[in-house]
Amino acid sequence: MQEPSDPIGRPDVADTIGGRIARAREAASLSVAQAARRLGVKTATWQGWENDRAEPRSNKLLMMAGAFGVSPTWLLGGYGDGPTEVIEDEVQILRQELKSVAQDVASAQARLASVLERLEVFHTYHHVERS
Repeated sequence: MQEPSDPIGRPDVADTIGGRIARAREAASLSVAQAARRLGVKTATWQGWENDRAEPRSNKLLMMAGAFGVSPTWLLGGYGDGPTEVIEDEVQILRQELKSVAQDVASAQARLASVLERLEVFHTYHHVERS
């Protein structure tokens, strides 16, 4: 699945590997200390990754991807499967937009019915006058 922020499939250019690491950790509901413990690194090391002062080695990146249920390519460049929370957030936004559009359609239908009714009254009145 592509990064939801770009409709043509490019990763979010404002996002960084550190930002994606933080998003994956937050989606797993882990603190920095908990995530660092899980991967067997110091908290300061993890903070360095999230703050883009350093990048994890490939073995840690693969462990991280597996632990958080994201693809390594998503962590590296924003392509592929990201955290489930991001997907669920996007689905929630789309549901809200759908609800709003449905309300707009219902309102437009009511207006259309009103205009048609007024037109029918006008048409009936006009026929009465001409007869």
